Amino acid sequence: MAHSDQDVDAGAGVTGPGFSRSLAVLIAGAYFMENLDATIIAPAAPAIAASLGVQPVQINVALTAYLLTVAVLIPGSGWLTDRFGARGVFSFAIALFTLASIGCAVAPTLGALTVARVAQGIGGAMMVPVGRLVVLRSTGKSELIKAIAYLTWPALVAPVLAPPLGGLISTYASWRWIFVINVPLGLIGLLLTRRLVPDIRATERRGLDWRGFLLTAFGVAALVIGLEQIGTGRVNWTFAAIALSVAAITLAGAIGYLLRAPAPLLELRTLKIRSLRAAVAGGTVFRLVISAIPFLLPLFFQLGFGWTAAQAGVIVIALFLGNLGIKPFTTPLMRRLGIRSVLLIALPMSAVCLVGMGLLQAGTPVVVIVTLLAVSGVFRSVGFSAYNSIAFADVPTGQITPANTLHATLQELGAGLGIAVGALLVRVGDPISAALGLSETPATAYRIAFVLLAVLLLAPLIEAITVPSSAGAAVTGRG
Repeated sequence: MAHSDQDVDAGAGVTGPGFSRSLAVLIAGAYFMENLDATIIAPAAPAIAASLGVQPVQINVALTAYLLTVAVLIPGSGWLTDRFGARGVFSFAIALFTLASIGCAVAPTLGALTVARVAQGIGGAMMVPVGRLVVLRSTGKSELIKAIAYLTWPALVAPVLAPPLGGLISTYASWRWIFVINVPLGLIGLLLTRRLVPDIRATERRGLDWRGFLLTAFGVAALVIGLEQIGTGRVNWTFAAIALSVAAITLAGAIGYLLRAPAPLLELRTLKIRSLRAAVAGGTVFRLVISAIPFLLPLFFQLGFGWTAAQAGVIVIALFLGNLGIKPFTTPLMRRLGIRSVLLIALPMSAVCLVGMGLLQAGTPVVVIVTLLAVSGVFRSVGFSAYNSIAFADVPTGQITPANTLHATLQELGAGLGIAVGALLVRVGDPISAALGLSETPATAYRIAFVLLAVLLLAPLIEAITVPSSAGAAVTGRG
């Protein structure tokens, strides 16, 4: 099969010309666009509801439809890349995402908006893993940390900027502009894709593992729907219990099948690689927790402290400042201390920051709140960079595609479930506060939710403790 100068044979394990900053920036931009749209409509829900003539709570279906579509379809991204080539799939993904954004912007009804959001999710499900696969396969191990640094910031920055940006646009312009801003970005991305993205594809075409796809998709859909249902104000407990039971049974069946299948959709056997297993297991929980924080904080400040949406949104930007401030130092830090040591610092400190958020009071000086959130942003950035760097450090070149598909699926699922789990923990906070005899104020449930999120970080911390100190040495250069 003939290839261009930048073409890569995914089956042969041949790498491309090396790390390309331009390519990494293009992929990061697409990643940022997908991450931003995952949560940006939440603060604009009242304005969207008023415009479409529905209740604000009903807008949640458009948010869930997007997250659900991305989580369900990501497992098929690796097969699409092998079959049709990375350049073509990535171009199609950007084009679909851009057209769907136009559809969202002009949607006359909630039904039309939801359909357009599903189309956006289809594009997003291909953009992120395919783009990251391109960067991973064209970058040597020695430059992997540098490449990962470019791909890390969108997932950290977008969830933090989305609430204030969505609120500002819907307040001072129109909620429809939330989607219009994707159009010029998408057009620029399409123009650059043809020149920058190599056409990675497999030499041997294999059929799609339909049984694995359907089992995984059905299980993930049931899990997201069940958790979303529990997090809503009015819970149908019977429906939630059925959804979660179906999820447990289906996903258990999917795991058993994927471990036996000769060419599975998700190659779970790659988890024999210790560093990848740590990134998938611990990293998914870590991402779930950090995705919940930007969702809970604005609500905590508004309902607990009586702040306006604008005040809460501006303060939460301190998380972004922490992310931004530490970013130049994350790579040197990992090279000097090793990835395992960095995780053993970032995880407990992130938990301490969460407990600190739970202790905040309405009378706490703003400078203290901003400092705490900025410090939390620092350790969010450090931890996320470490997990992304260790994920593929020890993965053989020939296994990059299945490892990337598995990692992307679980990471996206963790991010999507972050909001649902955050809402669930707030609901759990009410009976816990009653049992402990705590004050029955709106802030109490959120305080408990922050503490419970800190407890969740014990799982990745234990996982990190068991990781060999040499893990990730191929990318850090440490012996």
